[in-house]
Amino acid sequence: MKFTIHRRLLLIAACVAAIGVAAYIGLTRPDPSPGTAPTLHGAPVNAPQIARGAYLARAADCVACHTVAGGKPFAGGLPFKLPFGTLYSSNITADKKTGIGNWSDDDFVRALHEGVRHDGQRLYPAFPYTSYSLLSRDDVLAIKAYLFSLPAVEQPTPEPGLSFPFNQRWAMGFWNAAFFRSERFKPSADKSAEWNRGAYLAIGLAHCAECHTPRNIGFALEHRNELAGAIINGWQAPNITSDPEHGIGNWTDADLYQYLRFGHAAGHGPASGPMGEAVDNSLQYLDPQDTRDLITYLRSIPARTGDNPVKVNPKPDTVASSTAYTPAANTPADLQNGLRLFEGSCASCHQWNGQGPQTPYASLLGARSVNDPTGRNVTQMILHGGKMRIGTEDVFMPAFSTLTDAEIAQLSNYVLFQFGGKQGKVTAETVAAQRKE
Repeated sequence: MKFTIHRRLLLIAACVAAIGVAAYIGLTRPDPSPGTAPTLHGAPVNAPQIARGAYLARAADCVACHTVAGGKPFAGGLPFKLPFGTLYSSNITADKKTGIGNWSDDDFVRALHEGVRHDGQRLYPAFPYTSYSLLSRDDVLAIKAYLFSLPAVEQPTPEPGLSFPFNQRWAMGFWNAAFFRSERFKPSADKSAEWNRGAYLAIGLAHCAECHTPRNIGFALEHRNELAGAIINGWQAPNITSDPEHGIGNWTDADLYQYLRFGHAAGHGPASGPMGEAVDNSLQYLDPQDTRDLITYLRSIPARTGDNPVKVNPKPDTVASSTAYTPAANTPADLQNGLRLFEGSCASCHQWNGQGPQTPYASLLGARSVNDPTGRNVTQMILHGGKMRIGTEDVFMPAFSTLTDAEIAQLSNYVLFQFGGKQGKVTAETVAAQRKE
């Protein structure tokens, strides 16, 4: 009798294991199709492959993640601090020892389409293969041709500093089974050519969702909140859905075009942090029609409130009662220290009315950052400053990280009050935490 029970248990276990293996194989099976991408205006099919690849690599902003400050382009080493450790971007130059010089076309395509390296090891989705999987094989190989046309740089990639079990690359197969599907972009027949080109840019090449979409408990994109805003590298990536109050629904096409191409739109403030980098490295170089197509797609995103809804006050009473040279007279006592810090470090560039006389990039009115009571991005700007090169113009704000955590909290809360009419929630403790992000 016991023998029969044991046999049944073994049979059940074997069946469950077989079903599990079959499910795993089915869920991780790659899509072998090469795909057919919409033809972007900046990368016409009759352009030389390397020229097309240069444009596509720029649109994908590869240089931002694969280059450290002051380092050689595409040589990797940029740290990504995660809750379970630190990853480093890889060297994607054609160096055969430390880069991808020995990678075949199929190797490179497999990395972008399936998240698997030349040596068969799985990549972590900090590399956005979850978005690049949508790219056509022709576009992927154009990017490879461009990278291989550049100087090879010998620079080893630092080993990841991840805690167990996150340091087990093989386990990413199970993550992929749960959260990832290898598939190419499929144009929507009921949408315009402009929309399809914009979609290919937004969800594939430019991988907008990777920054602007929150992640679930498994650190996969939470698609029910697609583009509704998320925290990335310590910064708050804003809601860019069509929500008129919390997203970009009330932005005009001209506003969006100006912001995407030049990193600033009147009445909406400047781009900063990772978005500033995206404009600096990538978005400003898009063909104008590709930018307009991207806007067409963004307009179609369903309105979502997001986890951190921010209501922008374009001109609070505090600004209305200020002049360029004098602040509002009704500053509360607990914000007086912040006012004095602003007077000593910020007023000469931003002015008390937030107009920013020296450059429109210093204008604060209407910026999402100064209307967010958490003050996350205001704190980030004070801690790290900002730098963009738009065309031939350098846009620069120095960091004020030498201020104490308490002083940065006071200054941040004052900025939120003066330019957003908001009651800030920044504390010395939240500033200390952001210093570590």
